[in-house]
Amino acid sequence: MKADEVVERFRRTGALLEGHFVLTSGLHSTHYLQCALVLQHPSEAEAFARAIAAGFSEQQVETVAAPAIGGIIIGWEVARALGVRSIWTEREAGAMTLRRGFTVRPGERVLVVEDVITTGGSTRETIEALRAAGALVVGAASIIDRSGGRADVGVPRVALATLEVPAFAPAACPQCTAGVPAVKPGSRKSGGRRQGQEEGG
Repeated sequence: MKADEVVERFRRTGALLEGHFVLTSGLHSTHYLQCALVLQHPSEAEAFARAIAAGFSEQQVETVAAPAIGGIIIGWEVARALGVRSIWTEREAGAMTLRRGFTVRPGERVLVVEDVITTGGSTRETIEALRAAGALVVGAASIIDRSGGRADVGVPRVALATLEVPAFAPAACPQCTAGVPAVKPGSRKSGGRRQGQEEGG
């Protein structure tokens, strides 16, 4: 799957938003990729997952792990494409951890899958939790890399599409300086314009 096809799928489903957003990382941006809007369509999730899985077919992956909540759907689909199990990490007392009875055995080969990577923080924390439990993390993947390829998670990493989207600390955010209210996507029903609508999509 080519990068422009990935972005087009986001546009077509209204998942590429434009406005003033607070990202999961705490940074601010004029664009937000609302993956839930594209992943609500099983056919889209399956297509992304098969493309990710193809890149790891020779890695002898035994388990796919994803940071909750954003990575759960795509993680499950990648696991299905690879024919392995799917687990996820959750925050407990501020730290990513394995819960719900999920365990890994020493040396178990695990692939970490996320929907969108901005700083790589959630992926790194998931990797650390898995390593602490004894797993061997063989790589990481995401549908979108919005770090421009700069995010370092400590293992080989791939993304179906890499975007160069500026993100700012709140103190350096031009829209904050201009007094434009920021929206945390997922917490409100509106607050961003759909890029696809603006472009006639």
